[in-house]
Amino acid sequence: MVRQHFHQLTLATRGRGLYEFTREVERWIASNQCRDGLLTIHVRHTSASLLIQENADPDVRRDLESFFARLVPDGDRIFTHRAEGVDDMSAHIRTALTAVNLSLPVRDGQMVLGTWQGIYLWEHRAQGHARQVELHFIGE
Repeated sequence: MVRQHFHQLTLATRGRGLYEFTREVERWIASNQCRDGLLTIHVRHTSASLLIQENADPDVRRDLESFFARLVPDGDRIFTHRAEGVDDMSAHIRTALTAVNLSLPVRDGQMVLGTWQGIYLWEHRAQGHARQVELHFIGE
């Protein structure tokens, strides 16, 4: 029988960076006895995104931040939207270039991830925020 489960996580950030939350999702899947199906993860913001990325070497996260700082610098003169500061529009562009939704298969009660893959919230604002992340499982 197909069933659904919904849950909202609140993830506190300390400012720009990648915040892994794989373990929180794993605990939620286990607590709901999700066996086989599809997990959708959605962040409810326009200045943060979701990413599946390597979780072994922190240099990967630093290099991603460095690349995006060069690609979309804060306060670029081409931006007119600065309602919440010089990092406002750059955060929106960084989100547009990444993803706000992830879909992951769940098999035998486990997310199907590679050995070094983790699930991250990518905070694109310089200041910390409380980010809302929705989880939706459909399956058995």
